[in-house]
Amino acid sequence: MFRCFAASSPFVYTHMSIDFFRQIAESRWFNALILWIILAAGVLVGIETYQTPDSSWRSALEWADLLILFIFTAEFAIKLAAEGKHPWRYFQDPWNVFDFIVVAICWLAHIIPDMNTGFVSVIRLARVLRVLRLVHAMPQLKMLVNAMLKSVPSMGYVGILLLLLYYIYGAMGVFLFRENDPLHFGTLHTSMLSLFRISTLEGWSEIMYVNMFGCDDPKWGYGPESGCLNPKGHGSGAVVYFVSFVLVGTMIVLNLFIGVIMNAMDEVRAEQVMEDRHARKQAGLQHLEDEVAELHGQLDAIKGQLDYIAFRLKKSDNK
Repeated sequence: MFRCFAASSPFVYTHMSIDFFRQIAESRWFNALILWIILAAGVLVGIETYQTPDSSWRSALEWADLLILFIFTAEFAIKLAAEGKHPWRYFQDPWNVFDFIVVAICWLAHIIPDMNTGFVSVIRLARVLRVLRLVHAMPQLKMLVNAMLKSVPSMGYVGILLLLLYYIYGAMGVFLFRENDPLHFGTLHTSMLSLFRISTLEGWSEIMYVNMFGCDDPKWGYGPESGCLNPKGHGSGAVVYFVSFVLVGTMIVLNLFIGVIMNAMDEVRAEQVMEDRHARKQAGLQHLEDEVAELHGQLDAIKGQLDYIAFRLKKSDNK
C-alpha cells in the first residue's frame, strides 16, 4: 500500500497543481483583478508626475508601487505554473514577453537602488508602459491593436500613394502659385507642407481664397512684407486645384487607411477564432497527456503492489 501511494502521489499532485494554477489564470475574477491593478498602476504614474513635497506621501506612493509590482510578479508566476511542464509556452505570446520585460525592469529599480540618471529614466518609462498592459488585458482592445499592426504593410502602400499625390500637387502648386503665394507655395517642400495642412482641413479655405483673389486681398491676403510681390489671383483655377486635392487627398486616399484597417480587423478576427479553436484543442491534448501520465503512475503502483503480493504468496508457499 505504501508503494502504491508513493508511486502515484507525485503524478496526482503535479496534475492537480497544474489544473489549480490554470483555473486561476483563466478565471474571470483573476483577470478582472489584474485589469483593476493595471488601472491603479496607471493612476499611480499620473499622480507621481506631480511634485509631492510631503515625504510621507511619497513613501505611500512607493509602497503602493511595490505592492502593484508584487501582484504583477505573482501573476507572472501563476501563468508560468499554469503551463506545467512546458513553461516556454508562456513566452510564445509577444504580449507575455512584453509583460515580463516590464516587470523585470521595474524590479531593477528596487534591486539596484544606486543607478545613473539615464537608467532611472528607463525605469520611469517602463512604469508608464505598464498602462499598455490594458491592451493585453482587454481582448477587444488587443484585437484592435493587432489589426493596426497587421495593416502596417498595406498602409505603407497607401502612404506611398499619398506621398505621390503630395509630390504631384506640390509641384503643380509651385508652378501655378509661386509668384502669387510664395508663403505657401514658394518651394516644393513648403508646398507639400501646405498640402499636408490642407489635408487636415485646417484653414484650407483661407489658402484657397489667397490664391483665388490674390495675396494682397484685404481680407485673405498678407501683403508685401510677407513676400506678396505679384498679387494676381487665379480665380476658378485655384478652386479646381484645391477642391480636387481635398476630394482626392482627404476624402478618398485617407479613407483608404480606414478601409485597410477594417480589412485587417476582419482578418484578425478570423485568426482569433482559429487560435481559440487551436488553444482549446491543445488544452484538451495537454489534459489527456496529464491523465495518461497519471494513469502510468497508477499502473506502476499497481504493478508494484502485485509484485509485493506475489512475493508474499511465494514466501507463504515456501513455508
